[in-house]
This record gives sequence, C-alpha cells and structure tokens, in this order.
Amino acid sequence: MSTVPETMTAITITAPGGPDVLHPAKVPMPRPGPGQLLMKVMAAGVNRPDVLQREGKYPVPPGASPLPGLEAAGEVVALGTGCTRYAVGDKITALLNGGGYADYAIAEEGAALPVPAGLSMTEAGAIPETFFTVWHNVFERGGLKAGETLLVHGGSSGIGTTAIMLGKAFGADVLVTVGSVEKSKACVQLGARVAIDYKTSDFVEAVAESTGGKGANVILDMVGGSYMARNLDAAAIDGRIVQIAFLEGPVLEMNVAKLMMKRLTWTGSTLRPRTDAFKAHLASELEQKVWPLIASGKLRPVMDQTFPLTQAAAAHKRMEAGTHIGKIVLVP
Repeated sequence: MSTVPETMTAITITAPGGPDVLHPAKVPMPRPGPGQLLMKVMAAGVNRPDVLQREGKYPVPPGASPLPGLEAAGEVVALGTGCTRYAVGDKITALLNGGGYADYAIAEEGAALPVPAGLSMTEAGAIPETFFTVWHNVFERGGLKAGETLLVHGGSSGIGTTAIMLGKAFGADVLVTVGSVEKSKACVQLGARVAIDYKTSDFVEAVAESTGGKGANVILDMVGGSYMARNLDAAAIDGRIVQIAFLEGPVLEMNVAKLMMKRLTWTGSTLRPRTDAFKAHLASELEQKVWPLIASGKLRPVMDQTFPLTQAAAAHKRMEAGTHIGKIVLVP
C-alpha cells in the first residue's frame, strides 16, 4: 500500500435528495480486507439503483461502502489476504457492493473479472451491473431458451440494451418497449426484432401481433405499476415474468387469475443484498458463457455518455431525464 495515497476523491451523498446532493469530497483511502482487492478506478458505471440510493430508497448492505457506485473497472493496486487470482497491475472489471464513484474502490475478488480483450476501460466499467443482472434474471430465473420470445421493457436502458444483446446472442426472439422513434431504431439495430413505442401502441396488442397470438415466453420488467397486470396478458402459456424494478411503483390492484389460467411464473430479485458467494457464482457463469462473446467482438456494451467523476450530479440528471440510450459512465 506504500504507493497508494492516504486519501482520495469520492462522490458523497450529503443528504437524501435530487442529483445536487452528490458532492466530491476527500475521504480516507479504503483498505482491502480478506478476499478483497483495492482497484484504482478508471471507469464507474451509473445505474438506476444509484439514483435510488441517493434518494434514500435503497439501503446500503451491512459492511458495504456508503458511497454510491455498484460497478467499476480499473487496475489492481493492493491485495487483501487470501487473494490468489489477481496481481497488482492487473486490469479488472467488478461488481461492487458500493463505492464505485471514487478514485479507488474495494472489490471482492470473486466478483471481479479480467477485462475482455479489445474492450476499453470505459466500456469495461459499463458491464458488470447490467450483465450480472440480466444473466441472473433472464437466463437463470427466467430460464430463457433459444427459440423463445423475450419481451424487454425499457429496451434502450443499460439493462435493456444488455438484455437485447444477450437474448439475441443465445438464440431468442427479442421484442422491446421504448418511448421514442430514436430508441426504437437503436434497439432494432442491436438485435430486437420488434420495438414497440409504448406512447403510441398498446404493447399487449403489439406482442400478440408479433408472436402470432402466442405471447412472450419471458418478460423482463423494470416498470411495474400498470405494466404488471398487462404483463399477464402479454405472457405466453407457461411464461415467466421477471420483476427487477418498479419505476411506476410496486402497488396495483389486479386480477391474478390469469397467472393460474396461463400457468405463469412471476418472480423477481435484487442483486446488491446477495452474498459474495452468489455474486462469485454469477461471475463464473459470465466468464464461461459471455466473456468469449465479448472478447470475439460479438457483444459490446452500448455507451451513452461519459462524465468526469466530479460531475456525477450531471450524470444522474441525464439518467433521470430518460433520454439516454445505453450506459452512462463516470471517469475519475
């Protein structure tokens, strides 16, 4: 640790509130514990859970950094006891328990992966949160198989663009909902067969029309609210609905008889509170099945805009405006 400074610049949340509560500050340098790596951050992805944490709606797990930031890419600068896979100087990208909005961050070695060949560090910093989330929810919880139809709500988001690419890469027919012509074009270019503008079309009717009346086998929903009842209508017999967020809210009065009639499975998850061992399992799955596709150039994270770390508030404003396509990234 001799070459690592005693303090660093990090983005702190001064109080629950809007983007303007994000402020750069000098904070003590974190120290890696057993099984942990200290990385010098070169890029940190911005994600919707960061916004919820800033608003005071997403509690920090016990023992995690109170600083925002759930993913980062950078260079290993120090090792905790028991770390065997990486050495000082290695380039990694990691799913974090917190603390990514900073010059340096702690990563659990099991949730860190080598940066795939040919990927910039900025792109590498945009991968973990969405790829871990989509892999677990679409393929493990949703059980998506080749030849099935995947409906992704919010197709132009970081999660959405990742779900399109992974769904397409593993042989699914991908449909998405979006809110503009520009986003529709972007999603189709990525591999979605149909992009449904929810402002001008009823997605239930559009899905039925696009699937010959069969519906979607897997639905990935981050909207909630009024979408929840309509997902039951849009789902195929034996379909799986996976809930990962509630932008419209989690409460709705609805008739769940269709759940029984169609033999649907409705599940959901949050990633941050899961154990380090579970995140290491996901990392291993991704390294085996997805990393080769990234290294070969078949998959690339969709990049929206990069901001200096000290302009985290501006990055959050862009995310909340809802006009972004792909990932927003902070660069120290």
